[in-house]
Amino acid sequence: MLATARGRPCPARTLGTMQRSLTIEYGDEILLAVGLSPEQFHDQAKLLLAAKLYELGKVTSGQAARLCGRGRVEFLMALSGLGVPACNLRPEDAEGELEFGRHG
Repeated sequence: MLATARGRPCPARTLGTMQRSLTIEYGDEILLAVGLSPEQFHDQAKLLLAAKLYELGKVTSGQAARLCGRGRVEFLMALSGLGVPACNLRPEDAEGELEFGRHG
């Protein structure tokens, strides 16, 4: 398994590219409540799922961006509007990142 600079495994690079889909049933009352078209709601739902997975540290920003069909920078920029910090480093990871930066 490949590893990132932080030493974490990169499962996306070692697993196959099997695509899966998720179906969520909702009625028109949801669209009316949120004031979105079905297409806008679909895009927003994908962004929210990707943002939450990123916030929880379950996926990288690149994985989250691909999940919601956006570029990585575009995804990271959208996070502030959702109240999600763009940096999800845990305190224990921060020291490792600083050490890596100092010594390579």
